Amino acid sequence: MTTVAERGRDTAAVTRPPAPRHSRGARFLLLLAVFLCAACGLVYELALTALGSYLIGNSVLQTSVVISVMVFAMGLGSLAAKPLRRRAVGAFALVEAALALVGGLSVLVLYAAFAWLRVYTPVMIVITLLVGLLIGAEIPLLMTLLQRIRRQEAGSAVADMFAVDYIGALVGGLCFPLLLLPTFGQLKGALVVGAVNAVAGVVVVVVIFRRQTRRRVQLGLLATVTAVLGVLGTAYALADELEVTARQQLYRDPIVHAETTPYQEIVVTRSTAFTGEPDMRLFLNGDLQFSSVDEYRYHESLVHPALSGDRSHVLIMGGGDGLALREVLRYDDVERVTLVELDPAMTGLARDFTPLRKLNRGSLTDPRVEVVNADAFTWLRGARERYDAVVIDFPDPDTAALAKLYSVEFYHLLGQVLTPRSQVMVQSGSPFFAPKTFWSIAATVEAAGYATSEFQVDVPSFGNWGFVLATPGSGPPPRPRLAADAPPLRYLDADVLRAAAVFPVDRRREDVRPSTLMDPAVLEYVQHEWDNY
Repeated sequence: MTTVAERGRDTAAVTRPPAPRHSRGARFLLLLAVFLCAACGLVYELALTALGSYLIGNSVLQTSVVISVMVFAMGLGSLAAKPLRRRAVGAFALVEAALALVGGLSVLVLYAAFAWLRVYTPVMIVITLLVGLLIGAEIPLLMTLLQRIRRQEAGSAVADMFAVDYIGALVGGLCFPLLLLPTFGQLKGALVVGAVNAVAGVVVVVVIFRRQTRRRVQLGLLATVTAVLGVLGTAYALADELEVTARQQLYRDPIVHAETTPYQEIVVTRSTAFTGEPDMRLFLNGDLQFSSVDEYRYHESLVHPALSGDRSHVLIMGGGDGLALREVLRYDDVERVTLVELDPAMTGLARDFTPLRKLNRGSLTDPRVEVVNADAFTWLRGARERYDAVVIDFPDPDTAALAKLYSVEFYHLLGQVLTPRSQVMVQSGSPFFAPKTFWSIAATVEAAGYATSEFQVDVPSFGNWGFVLATPGSGPPPRPRLAADAPPLRYLDADVLRAAAVFPVDRRREDVRPSTLMDPAVLEYVQHEWDNY
């Protein structure tokens, strides 16, 4: 019940006939719909940015494009919804049905376009525009519906609306990585959110405004939303098969294992190499990590020169497949190894997936090994132990999250866990395909206060590949060498190492910037060079 004065203010603010009476719970239900719609809208946005990061890389660019296009489209959608306010009930239900359909199917459509049509960015922009237009159209319609339930001064109504909207966005943002991805995965998660979105529209129309809506309109809207739910349900039932089929289109060889984690997409393929032996390959976000045919060349080069001195306590950062760890454990005098790997799914696969466990010789179950699933940068900030040798086996720095692990600040943190005699080995990409990236990594390690030596090897599945060997301090550069008691190796020996330190004229050191958190030069270089490749 409002006072005369309040009714006077409301009449001045809103010159419309008195609103029909609604139950006390009507406003709550409408604000609940606002909450759910906001949560769903943010999930669509996060799903689009996450998929782009998985498939394309360059997470900063993907996020920037999605957010900027969506915000622009939301403005257009708000303007476009102005003529629909007279039929706000039906218009809102149709907008929600369309948003549920487009948003729910967005990940599936994008993944299919990328896999079968080899097209991503144009389709992503179109879908982002559509989602943004529909999200933008929600607010004017919801504001109109809110005023029909109980008249408020404009500022008060806006405050209520956006408070609930922002809380919904918070919940949606947290649910995406913590609930939807682990429980449903990307494809099914978007479909589930689409269904919630569609139901929210039904509640607003059928429950709250049933007395103001003609029976024929109600039935038509219910039929529309039911059809949307039917499409989403069918897509959900077929999602696993569609995902497997689409994913296989991206890889030459048969896929024997695939999973999407909160951090990355893990794919393992298996075929027969030209030599006649089995060829198992690991891909993270579509990037090849190793081929079982020649991975020993890479991992021998990565590990053994770093263990030519003290090695009782070894730190491995990255390398969740357990292959670098396998090489470290070949030394009997290694007492302890700490393996820091971000993704527990990766270390779980290395421990439990039989083909990979055979390849790494069960290294993750060795009693000398401690596995820590944590972000390496954050973990280093709290680390207190000292390590005699460090092996850094991160993926190439093609995202902002990875670029920070190739920064001056990261190597400064690393220095806190080293002894004066420690040796550090950093996988540094390809001096041939990405020379600026390679030399930027070397310059970054030097800028952090290390003496460095660089060398390169040939790994047929990768091509030419390079490493940086470093020691703390400004002493003489460390010489890549093998320990006198090194185990028998298939690829590396003293002569190969000596030759590996010689770079051809066209791939010798370039004038490049070191990489820092504020100036991630290595990210700039790697994206440009590998895009050209």
